[in-house]
Amino acid sequence: MSTPLAERLRPKSMDEYIGQEHLVGENGVFRKFFETGNVPSFILWGPPGVGKTTLARLVSSTLERPFFTLSAVSAGVKDVREVIEKARQSHLFSQRAPFLFIDEIHRFNKSQQDSLLGAVEQGLVTLIGATTENPSFEVISPLLSRCQVYILHPMDDSDLQKLLDRAVNTDEELVRRHTRVVESEALFRFSGGDARKLLNILDIIAGATDGDIVIDDATVTSCLQQNIALYDKNGEQHYDIISAFIKSVRGSDPDAAVYWLARMLAGGEEPRFIARRLVILASEDIGLANPNALLLANACFDTVHKIGMPEARITLAETTIYLATSPKSNSAYMAIDAALGLVNHDTTDRPVPLHLRNAPTKLMKEAGYAKGYKYAHDYDEHFVEQEFLPESLSGRRFYTPDTGNAAEAKIAERMQRLWGDKKANR
Repeated sequence: MSTPLAERLRPKSMDEYIGQEHLVGENGVFRKFFETGNVPSFILWGPPGVGKTTLARLVSSTLERPFFTLSAVSAGVKDVREVIEKARQSHLFSQRAPFLFIDEIHRFNKSQQDSLLGAVEQGLVTLIGATTENPSFEVISPLLSRCQVYILHPMDDSDLQKLLDRAVNTDEELVRRHTRVVESEALFRFSGGDARKLLNILDIIAGATDGDIVIDDATVTSCLQQNIALYDKNGEQHYDIISAFIKSVRGSDPDAAVYWLARMLAGGEEPRFIARRLVILASEDIGLANPNALLLANACFDTVHKIGMPEARITLAETTIYLATSPKSNSAYMAIDAALGLVNHDTTDRPVPLHLRNAPTKLMKEAGYAKGYKYAHDYDEHFVEQEFLPESLSGRRFYTPDTGNAAEAKIAERMQRLWGDKKANR
């Protein structure tokens, strides 16, 4: 069969849809859509191969409403206006607005997104966008404010197992060739939570095998090594190169970082995607060792938005080199993760100490709210020692300055001077 396995197994109903239980499960918001028929414009944000396009199509087919589609890779403003006019005509014969699905909506520039705004505001279309990138960065505020954003997660192994079982037991070609799964660890590992990638790997193995098909770890690894171009065609290399870029900056190698930057730009990578990664790098890997890094990365992000390519390559290179050669610290990253690690697994609703609570009413004052609070600016160095954590967490540390760099060594010195051993560097 020439039709790819991923297309042959595309779900035709919600009962066949695998994964994203938080959205499509019994109490999921999409079940409510089907019960009421009321669907707002929304954006599906998640990694490749987790069912964004399929979910969009199922919403339309289940509710029996017209479905128009555009690819942000190839569509221009003219294409947007034409499809909106078709949707307008369709709306004349239906009480409900038709759906307009835009794949990779993050690739639409401002003028393209502006051309959508009127139709969404007037209710001519119900917009469904799909994106692998954070919509907060890529979708203009007026459009984003009119859309709900739903996050889709990578498939876990149980989801991939369901998909594998369905493929082996229901696909005509795989059944005909008596496909047998002996081992699945390598298959799931190479799939990386991507359903489409799993099915593509099965296609590759089927094409490289005569007769009956046996799936085991050795076969999967061998076939992918021999067919790496096929395996990479859905973006694997994209993730490998951005990983190399990030690790080169983190590892303070400006030459390697600029090389991988050039590889991304030459391969047509979206410059705003790179700029956003630089902002993340500045916070995660440089942080308090050099707070100016975040300022420069933000300036880079703004500049790339304003000027675009090819000039943006210079700004990206400048920022990349600056971050790569900057001192590094992940202390802020570690601090927030440590705090979240406690908060997310803490079963105690720890009360805010009374002296830290506001007391806007007489009753609250009588209850002891704000009693004993010391206003820091009334004291030398604008500091006075008092407890700011819940009593049961007194003395708990989350932030530890990295004294290996000069900036945080100064922070550690100040904390020691103010707090003594209570906030001393460990």
